Amino acid sequence: SFSEEDINNRITSTGKGTGEKGNVTSWTVRESSFSKDNASSAGRTNVPADYIGKLGEDAVAENTDTNFENLQPSKDNELHNGSRQPTFSGKSFNDGKVTLNTKNASLDDLTTNDTDFQFPADNADGSGNAIFSVTSENAYCDISVGKWVHDDSYPLYPPASCPFIDPSFRCMENGRPDSDYMRWRWKPHGCDIPRINGTDFLERLRNKRLVMVGDSLNRNQFESLLCILHEAIPIKSRMFEINGDPITKGQGSYAFKFMDYNCSVEFYRSSFLVEEGTIPINGSTKTREILRLDKIDTYEKNWRNAHIILFNTGHWWTHTKTERGRNYFQEGDHLYKKLNVLVAYKKALRTWARWVDKHVNPEQTQVYFRGYSPSHFWGGQWDSGGRCHEERELIFNSTYLSGYPDKMEIVEEVLQQMKTHVKLLNVTRLSDYRKDAHPSIYGYKVPNGGVSQDCSHWCLPGLPDIWNEFFYASLLGTK
Repeated sequence: SFSEEDINNRITSTGKGTGEKGNVTSWTVRESSFSKDNASSAGRTNVPADYIGKLGEDAVAENTDTNFENLQPSKDNELHNGSRQPTFSGKSFNDGKVTLNTKNASLDDLTTNDTDFQFPADNADGSGNAIFSVTSENAYCDISVGKWVHDDSYPLYPPASCPFIDPSFRCMENGRPDSDYMRWRWKPHGCDIPRINGTDFLERLRNKRLVMVGDSLNRNQFESLLCILHEAIPIKSRMFEINGDPITKGQGSYAFKFMDYNCSVEFYRSSFLVEEGTIPINGSTKTREILRLDKIDTYEKNWRNAHIILFNTGHWWTHTKTERGRNYFQEGDHLYKKLNVLVAYKKALRTWARWVDKHVNPEQTQVYFRGYSPSHFWGGQWDSGGRCHEERELIFNSTYLSGYPDKMEIVEEVLQQMKTHVKLLNVTRLSDYRKDAHPSIYGYKVPNGGVSQDCSHWCLPGLPDIWNEFFYASLLGTK
């Protein structure tokens, strides 16, 4: 069941009917009820933009006794397999409760656009509260919605025990004096995610390739996963980088072999997922950098034939050159003099989506996309004096979180339109709470002896370990 706090904070159910306007106060996964009225003249159920529902396209309403027609989810409730806004037709009323039976439905985020959505007069308890019940054969909770809980059983591996962490992420070894940032776990409202089991993870990778493709934030997660798996194997020498390459900021790819499981975990840098290139400036020998929005990254062949692929892109789309969009984005032979960065981002993601739909065999390969990772710079950005070194506590009040990023709305839209089922690891909101977990001054040291504060990446051990618990839960098929 979902907590009363979660319901009061996140779901307001409204519709025409009896009772006074109010918030949902109770929610149970099976035989659940929206109580405390569900009534207002607005005729809508309001859902926060950061929710992603996945109501099944084959959901049906049963019986024909009440006014319960054309209940339709908003775009946030679409499946990520291309089905769009399924309509629930039919009416249902039994023993004072409106009931909707579904086959594959999330019990999150039900939104109606039906201004005539009504509860019958007798669908109320003695205090005038309307009741709306929902049942589902395969109910699940949204693990991206929850809260941080202090837990001294974390981190998942001891600091300084893992040889595969970039020096820029070794916060404690670089002198960070506090350690609380490592001792938090994510608690979804209404369920739990399993603690990651490195041995079981490796067993699931037996005879397989796991490939992670994206920017340095994906490398941040890649290094976290290497450390978790390294902690699980008894003979450490049975895990190694096939080329003997140490992990550094400048290296573009790695492939780690796990001999006892005949599997590999690999990383390929692709900051934009599409091709980066150069063109001459006015016929001279000088060149300018461009981004080919209609061409997938040149090294895409390295990603093929993997059994599991985890993609991401987002961080580099916030850099000044990319955000300005002047003489930088190219499509075909056309170089845009100026193009809005969000328009360019959608074009690039659609190019990536076409590649996935064409080259990935869903019978062989599971595809994931990790959501946008927020930064926490104050007083500037990464290249203009931004800082976060004084942050030692999480954000506990959700009203202080940033708004849901436009880039994530685009990600969701593109995934929904794909033929291939791509699982979204939506870590955006839970990461936004963690202003305490960046390397800040305990990361990369600039060559002149100064310090550049890193408020984009994350310390290890730290937050990316929780991203990998999300990943593990998804591999397990946790609902």
